[in-house]
This record gives sequence, structure tokens and C-alpha cells, in this order.
Amino acid sequence: MKHIVLTGGGTAGHVTPNIALIPTLQEKGYQISYIGSYEGIEKKLIEELGIPYYGISSGKLRRYFDLKNFTDPFRVIKGFSEARKLLKQLKPDVVFSKGGFVTVPVVIAAKRCKIPAIIHESDMTPGLANKLCIPSAFKVCCNFPETVKELPENKAVLTGTPIRQELMNGNKEAARAFCGFHDSKPVLMVIGGSLGAASVNENIRKILPDLLKEFQVIHLCGKGKTDAALKDMGGYVQYEYIKQELPDLFALADIVISRAGANAICEIQALHKPNLLIPLSAKASRGDQILNARSFERQGFSMVLEEEEITPEKLLETIHSLYNNRQTFIDAMASAGTSDSIGQIAELIEEASEKK
Repeated sequence: MKHIVLTGGGTAGHVTPNIALIPTLQEKGYQISYIGSYEGIEKKLIEELGIPYYGISSGKLRRYFDLKNFTDPFRVIKGFSEARKLLKQLKPDVVFSKGGFVTVPVVIAAKRCKIPAIIHESDMTPGLANKLCIPSAFKVCCNFPETVKELPENKAVLTGTPIRQELMNGNKEAARAFCGFHDSKPVLMVIGGSLGAASVNENIRKILPDLLKEFQVIHLCGKGKTDAALKDMGGYVQYEYIKQELPDLFALADIVISRAGANAICEIQALHKPNLLIPLSAKASRGDQILNARSFERQGFSMVLEEEEITPEKLLETIHSLYNNRQTFIDAMASAGTSDSIGQIAELIEEASEKK
């Protein structure tokens, strides 16, 4: 039996594409193991699927000053030692990495153990973790055509992002009952990401009274980010994080507001949901979400508002414009078609495992 080690963590976006691949890998007869951080979000998500999970030490590599910069390199070195020991024990044929800092020691250890590693870069420009992994990778799967041009020619492959197939099979009536909504008003879904988005939450709540005149609102606001004062507001529901019911909620949503993490926006595109993207500010990130969002805007898939330009009036006006022009966005996303990302990546995994 062929054996694959999946790795990725830190946010749900570094785990969900791995989860999307699992059913196909199982159908192809792969034994699957997962390496992540000791207690990251990936641990719970993977263990729930019954996949053997192994934690290693993980440190973040920062471009800015932080006292942890003095200790985290030792965590990375420890993680490399643990990853190499695990790979020698598990003896996989191939490693597939979805990104996040926990993957750096795993991919580098794979090269030392002569195990081919495939990495996936969702954003338009590779993050620091993947930049460190690229020299050790057999292939680099990309989401944007722009990315392929920036990477070594013999490694880059345009595959798109694996989308969880269950997202495509939501039941809007089940979601309506779950939220306690009626069918007389359209539904706006706001997604802050698995870690939440404080500024998106805050700006949405500022305009809630006006929003609720025309929409019912589903608000996925992140762990610890719900507002008890809004608990009984009619037509508004808030959740820290939704897993099982997410396909149903997507089916019910007429329009979506989201951060511009690559996995999130690829899921929104695959579902043809008219969307407003509010990318993470360049002050709080390396600016990858802004590049992702602007690419989708150029392709006619999304409207974009950057955090710095948001006012309550502008946000409300943009939401109304998105809803009134929703069919234009649906048509643009539908005409772009969908690539068989899972099939393409599975083929690359087969090719890599044969090399071993």
C-alpha cells in the first residue's frame, strides 16, 4: 500500500485543501498520515476524520522584530529533528504540504530522507514558509497563472485549489431552519475566517440596523468574537465557527462578504457566490490577500474594499451594489469554468510516489 504524509497548519486555510484531497487519496488506496503542530487548529480537524496525527514543534519565522524571533528558530530546529524521525518511522512514498510554518521542517526533512514532496501555494506570491520549502520540493502547485511565471519552470504547475466536494451539496432549506430565517428577505453571509476578522466584524456590526432592513445576516465571526448584546436581534445569527452546516449556509447565501485568503475565495468562486472581498490590510500582513482580491476583481468575480477605505456608508452602499448586480458576478464565475484540481494534484502525487 502506498503511504502519503499530509502536512499544513496554522489556519483552517492550510488544512481544508488537504481534507478535500483525502477521499480521492483513500479511493486510490493510499495510507494517510498527517504531521502538524502540537495543538494547532489542524489537530482537531484531522483527528475528527480518524487520520493518524503526529504533532511536531513549530516556530513562526517573522519578517518583523519580535522577542519570539530569538526562541522560535530553536523550535524549528527541534521540529526538523522530530519530522525527520517521524518520516523515517512512517516511511511514506510522498509528502504533500499545504503551507504554514509547521510544514517547513517536514518538507526539508523529506528531502533529507529522499522522499519527494509536493507543495501547494494558494496565494499569488509565495509566503515565507513556502519560499523556504520550494528548493526542497518536487513540484509546486499554484492557484494563479501569475504565480507560475515567478517559480522555477520545471517545478510550477497550475492546478487551482482542491475544493471540499461536500460544499457543492448544501441544502438551503436545512440552513433556513438552522438559522430560524424566513424566505421573504435575501441572505448575506459574512465570513471572518477561522481566526475571525476583528475589523470586518466591527464594520458589519456598525451597519447591522440598516442591513437588517433588507437582508438576513449570517455572521461567522471567529473564536471568542461573538457579541452577546446582539444575541436576540431578529434576522441576525452569529457563530464562532461552523463546520458541518457550512455547505447548507453557503447554499442559502445570496451574497457573501469574506476576507481574501486564497482558499476561501476559491471556494466562493466554485460556488458562484457574488462576493465582496475585504483583504487583510498590508499593515497586518505581507499584502497577499490584496493581490488575491485584485486578481479576482480583474476577472470580474468580486468587488473589493480595502480596510483603510471602509466607512459605514461606503460598506452599506457597496453591499447594495453587489446584491443589485449579483447576476453579473455569477455569470463571470460560471464562464470561467472549474479545473479538476483534486484530479490534477492526485496525478502529481502518483508521479512523485513512483519516483520514490
